[in-house]
Formats: sequence, structure tokens, C-alpha cells
Amino acid sequence: MARVTPLVPAAALGRRIGADVWLKLECLQRTGSFKLRGAAARLAALANARSGGPRPRVIAASAGNHGLGVALAARAFDIDATVLVSAQTPQMKRQGIADLGATVEVVGASYDEAEEQARRRAAEDPSLVFVSAFDDDYVIAGNGGLLAREILAQLPDVQHIVVPVGGGGLAAGIGVEVVPRGVKVLGVSPETNCAMRRSLDEGRAYTTYAGGPTLAEGLEGAVSERTFAMAKDYFPDIALVSEVAIRKAIVYAYRTLGLICEASAAPVLAALLEDAEAVRGHRVVVIISGGNIEPDLLDQLLTGAVTAS
Repeated sequence: MARVTPLVPAAALGRRIGADVWLKLECLQRTGSFKLRGAAARLAALANARSGGPRPRVIAASAGNHGLGVALAARAFDIDATVLVSAQTPQMKRQGIADLGATVEVVGASYDEAEEQARRRAAEDPSLVFVSAFDDDYVIAGNGGLLAREILAQLPDVQHIVVPVGGGGLAAGIGVEVVPRGVKVLGVSPETNCAMRRSLDEGRAYTTYAGGPTLAEGLEGAVSERTFAMAKDYFPDIALVSEVAIRKAIVYAYRTLGLICEASAAPVLAALLEDAEAVRGHRVVVIISGGNIEPDLLDQLLTGAVTAS
């Protein structure tokens, strides 16, 4: 269901930071984000276990992209899907989920609140399966594992992969595949909402987390015990970037790289533009994880109408 996305050289960025840089364009994935990979893997497993029984029903919480993936996969596998989003989820993502046939409900003020309600509903209704955006073996393997295998096939001598980190599922799946092969994984999170970095710093998983506001809404929220354990083994280094840097990176992606990059994908570029010492001289793959940015927001960033706050 997910397509193999292009891996393209980024000469301008490479010259700027002193590295051989390649961009993995998950912004060109169906639904505009890598999240389709994990959702499709999880729902395919559910559909295969159906064995002629009633139509499966799933519920998910999403900042937007996971919901888009669940909705498309549910349509393909004839599964009834409900997606809970928070008030912070961009309207274009809410509408996209609904257009793909899933039921969309806006609940709570944050991703964590939407997830809490989705998990509660699934616990109260045995016929309803909760599909996590990151805390699920199928999702981790689908999102990160499949993506990593594509990268290794496209660029076998990659030395470093830079990936955005929210709940940690994407980086975990990538790490499982590439770290045993000697490839390093550098995670990046917004400094205002960095549950995994805080978990690693303090040696415990922040399975509930109240971070500050960030433009990168897809990276908000807590981590799980599963992804925290994997982070310690596979991506213990997480760089933090400011909201100013995220905004600048979106503009840089558009004007210099020719990419429409959503805010949750931009931290990886922001980190390299601010401090590339960790990857200097390496052959580096940067995961451009999504391109679902509100057109009005992109326009405001490009014209300078949105400034750091």
C-alpha cells in the first residue's frame, strides 16, 4: 500500500554543513507522511485475522498523519475506523481523514488527551481495537523498519540517519534495522515538547507528559515503555531545536531545497542547520517525514507574517 519514496541528494545542504546529505522524501508518500506505513501494517494484520468474522472496528488517536494513514488503510481493508484528534490538529488533516471515510472526532486540548480517550473506549468495548501511533510492534516495524530497509537498498553505505522524534516509534523501527549494521541514528525533537529526551536524561519513560506548545504538533505527547527501551539501545542521542529554528527550517526547505515540509518534519533540518558537528563528513540520510502543512501557515512563514513567540 505504501509506495517506495525517492531518496535524493541535497547538495546545497551538504555544502553548507560539510556532509554528503540525502533526503528521504516521505512527504511524497501516499497521505503525505510516513505514518501510512505503520497503519497499513497494523490493519493488514487485523484484516488477516478476521477469518470471515464481523467487520473489524478500530479507534486511533492522532495529531493528523497517523489518522490519515489509518483512514486510508481502513478503506483498503474494509475496516470501520474512528480517529480522535485534539483541538490542535490542523483542519486540513481533519478534513483529509474524513474524506478518506473515517469518522473524525475532536476531543481534548492535546494529543495525549485524545489518546487517553481512545484507549478508554477500546478498553470498554471488546470489539473495538486501539491502533497506537507508535506503541505497537506492527506500527514500529511498518513505519521505521520498512523505511530503513528502503534506505539501505537505496544507499547501502549510509552512515547516519537523522529522524524526528515524538513518541519514538519511527526512530525505534529505523534503529532496529540499521544500528546493528553500524549506522548511527540521531533523533531530533522540539525543545518545548521533548518527552523522549527528558526520559533518556532522567532514566524513566515519560508515559504522561505535559510539554509546552510547539508548531510541530505531530511530535507532541508522551512516549511508551516500549519505545523508551528501544531508544536507549538505538537512538540515545536526541538534539533539541527551538521554535524559531523550526520556522526557519520550513522556509529553508521551500526556498532552498524545493520542498513543502510540515512543521513536524522540519526539526531534522533545523538541527543540521544549527549544529551539524555530529554528522560532519558523513554520508547522511535526513527523513523528511511529512508535507502536510496548512497552506495559509506556509504562506505566512514565507512572507514573515508568522514570527517566533
